[in-house]
Amino acid sequence: MKHFRLILSIFVIILVLLLGCYSINSAAAPEPGRTEVVFWHSMGGVAGQTLQNIINDFNQSQDKIYVKPVYQGSYEESLAKFRTIGGTKDVPAIVQTYEVGTKFMIDSGYITPVQFFIDKNHYDTSALEKNILSFYTINGKLYSMPFNSSTPVLMYNADAFKKAGINPNKPPMTFSEVEADAKKLTQTDKGMDGFSFLNYPWYFEEMLTTQRGYNYDHANGRTGSITRSLVNSPKGVRIFSWLQKMRKEHLLAYFGTNGGNEQTAFLTGKLGMYLSSSASAAQIIQNAPFKVGIGFLPHADGVKPQGVAIGGASLWLPKGPSAKTQQAAFTFMKYLESPAVQAKWHVGSGYFPINTKAYDEPLLKKTYKKIPQLKVSADQLHSTVTSYYTRGFLTTITPQARMELQQAIDSVMNGQAPKKTLDTAANSITDIITQTNRANQK
Repeated sequence: MKHFRLILSIFVIILVLLLGCYSINSAAAPEPGRTEVVFWHSMGGVAGQTLQNIINDFNQSQDKIYVKPVYQGSYEESLAKFRTIGGTKDVPAIVQTYEVGTKFMIDSGYITPVQFFIDKNHYDTSALEKNILSFYTINGKLYSMPFNSSTPVLMYNADAFKKAGINPNKPPMTFSEVEADAKKLTQTDKGMDGFSFLNYPWYFEEMLTTQRGYNYDHANGRTGSITRSLVNSPKGVRIFSWLQKMRKEHLLAYFGTNGGNEQTAFLTGKLGMYLSSSASAAQIIQNAPFKVGIGFLPHADGVKPQGVAIGGASLWLPKGPSAKTQQAAFTFMKYLESPAVQAKWHVGSGYFPINTKAYDEPLLKKTYKKIPQLKVSADQLHSTVTSYYTRGFLTTITPQARMELQQAIDSVMNGQAPKKTLDTAANSITDIITQTNRANQK
């Protein structure tokens, strides 16, 4: 009898787990007559729940289309799965892909540019963020619909600033100002590190961008296919030299690639400033036991900052589904871009509103009144100069290039010469580009 009960208990547990896993990626079957839109996404946690709520609202708002969200894991995992089924009948109606995958999606031949449906539906994009649209626009054609976009920002402990005699409403803007504030923080609180730099190359790329620096030739691949890396330019070396100087003067804590430890140090008052994605701002503000301040991405002294290139992901329309299904998918995209939905998405996920009219929504006005720091990242986006520098780069080798940059960042943090370190990284990245270009010509 005991064995029977044990077996029965195990069976029930397994059944519950299976049903739980099913519920994450499934929903009730659509009603007869509704066009089903399978939507592959990579939103987990709070952002994932916010997205699910938005989809539920859409499904309940009409009886013609039924959107079925299917979580695919990380962006890398989702793109790997799409590579295996692209061009077949098994593709979803919508697939979310991070900005790093843009070049692959365009070159793959597996997608229908959203511009086709924008023209067909006479959809007005004038209210959508131009600095975000520009990233996904090639030769005047918008290839994917922007959805979850973010930029790097400076997070700082405003209470610690005040204690150290620093104006908590005036975050540092330049490298020298970060250095000066970090020194004051560490002198005031011996148990606090002034600043940290996570080994995530995105921050280096953005610091290069804001001082009118290219990561690759041919305007980051915007005016032609890239052939070499430019990370070892004087502007790149300037960044590495500053980081190493901060490190040697014990003003910069180095957590390697462990962002969790960095966040923990900040939330426990052991770190005064660090760089983060704007998408995590709301969560950090809510969890911190002190007042959190947000500032623009710091830039090198003596340069006029150009702003930032967007990160995040966009929504693509794969070829394969019927014209009716693709039209239904685009109808859902239009719903996602609407002001009210974008306000809800921004507040619930932390990502930017894509539609500028979302800032007039009562929900957003109420949120900004309660948490005014959240508006800083939007101000940074709006102050960005639209150019080849800030449009981001088009290449398929970003993952490999970032691995080389990770090694370079680790080396310079451990005392290696900035110029030599970046020369090595640039040469390695250029080799990867050369090999990739040769392979694509075959």
